[in-house]
Amino acid sequence: MMFSRALFVSITLFAQTGEVFGRCRTQPGDPGFPSTADWATLNDTIDGRLLTVIPSAEVCAQLNCTEAQWTSSVFRDMIPGQMNQYNWEQDYDAVPPELCLRNGTTCAQGNVPLYAVNATTTEHVQAGIRFAARHNLRVAVKSSGHDYLGRSTAKNSILIWVHYLQNITFTESFRVDGKDLGSAVTLGSGVSMQTIYPAAEQVGKMVVGGSVATAALGGGYIQGAGHSAFSPILGLAADSALQFEIVLSNGEVVTANERSHSDLFWAVRGGGAGSWGVVTSVVVKTYPTFNATEYVVLLSFPSIDVVTSVMTSHAKHVFEWGDIGHYYTLVAEPAGIFLEFSAHFPNTSGAGAIALMEPFWEEAQALGASLLFNSTTTSLANERVLSSDDSVAMMGVIGSRLIPARAYQDIPGAIGQVHGRLIEMGYVISGNVIAGGKVAENANISSAVTPKWRTAKGHVVVTSIWNESTTPREIDVVREAMTTQAVPMLANATGEMDSGAYSNEADVREPDFQSTFFGDNYARLTVVKAKYDPQDLFIVGAGVGSERWDDDGLCTI
Repeated sequence: MMFSRALFVSITLFAQTGEVFGRCRTQPGDPGFPSTADWATLNDTIDGRLLTVIPSAEVCAQLNCTEAQWTSSVFRDMIPGQMNQYNWEQDYDAVPPELCLRNGTTCAQGNVPLYAVNATTTEHVQAGIRFAARHNLRVAVKSSGHDYLGRSTAKNSILIWVHYLQNITFTESFRVDGKDLGSAVTLGSGVSMQTIYPAAEQVGKMVVGGSVATAALGGGYIQGAGHSAFSPILGLAADSALQFEIVLSNGEVVTANERSHSDLFWAVRGGGAGSWGVVTSVVVKTYPTFNATEYVVLLSFPSIDVVTSVMTSHAKHVFEWGDIGHYYTLVAEPAGIFLEFSAHFPNTSGAGAIALMEPFWEEAQALGASLLFNSTTTSLANERVLSSDDSVAMMGVIGSRLIPARAYQDIPGAIGQVHGRLIEMGYVISGNVIAGGKVAENANISSAVTPKWRTAKGHVVVTSIWNESTTPREIDVVREAMTTQAVPMLANATGEMDSGAYSNEADVREPDFQSTFFGDNYARLTVVKAKYDPQDLFIVGAGVGSERWDDDGLCTI
């Protein structure tokens, strides 16, 4: 690692002992909080891999980070306490607020864990979980910190950091109880997209994965469902899962697949990140790789009315493109309103991609948009979705809804209008038209993926961003507006009273998250939760069982 041993391995400890009381997790200053000797024993048990954790701004102050390093997901991935959206490191609601910002003169711990188990083996994870359970500690689990809901960090917690679980093993014949499930790869839960894609390409394979460089396929991504540019032809990531190795709340390691602990296997396939145990490895299907063309276009709009018209036109055209996954970002900047569009065409030439999309671009220009840039690039599909790095270290919150296929068919005007209204209100909109096709066909797969994915065509995300000068009071207003204004507006545009959302990219303050994120699966998920995590060791925001706990996951309510 690039950081000094003194920075992370030196342990500043609290000498407190005693009994756990109530239904609160033990915190520093409580009787029963681990003593110096307790932490030292844990450190010995895990081969000296216990780390003291500090906020990312403090790390960068000590290392004199450049701006490029501060915003690099690859660089930040090496910092145990960092979150890609570092607002999740802050405790805005504490009195006074506990903040650690680059422009600040003081640095508080905030919502950053106190210590981390830097796991390189399953045994390290087991030791950390047993220690947390024995001392009634708040637990956080993290691979990369690519987390829009702040679930990979927790106040006064012990972090199980699985970033260095990096094994990769390919096979042409993965078997469960003698049944051949075909070609697959076994991945440690720390393996990132930028690692698995090139590795798969070397053996002529493709996996269902995201486009973010440092997100881990076996982490919260697949546990929440996991979408891809190629989901319309390959399905969701959770659909490709064949087996998980999981450390439970009692420290036991279990193998969950369709024959062994099948109820847990069902739950982890889409039932929400961080709620079931610590996933140490996952087996996913692999597919023969193929060529794909990425078609990138940049449009500008002179007015909100043109935004509304063009996005209505877009909603009308999506079915003409068949099983072509595409993303777009719509943003208002001082220089104007811009739409960046990126479509991924499997087994299609650049000329073929242009021919298919050209009617929409012509219509968009006829409606008043200006075409600023367009290009096509054709290569192996792995390379078209691979990002070498991501620009992160932003502060903000998001909300989202899955947009049903029938909404695009029946009420495209409502979809166009909500895009215009949200842009006018200052939000950034990200569209992911990556459902339908195989995602819909996989409705018969036994998994906890919300059924709303199976009837959706798109997934639209609304974002509010702030900077370090924004006050906690102002941030609270922004968060409240997301929950009570922006998300309901987007929900109304779906045409469904019970519109669902993708739990990995949504508002953590969603009032009825049980129904919105999990639908009819929630009742069964609570049963599985009670069986495998009876003490609620694994509680995350808007996760299964979180309704029993306060926002920090420290005390029951």
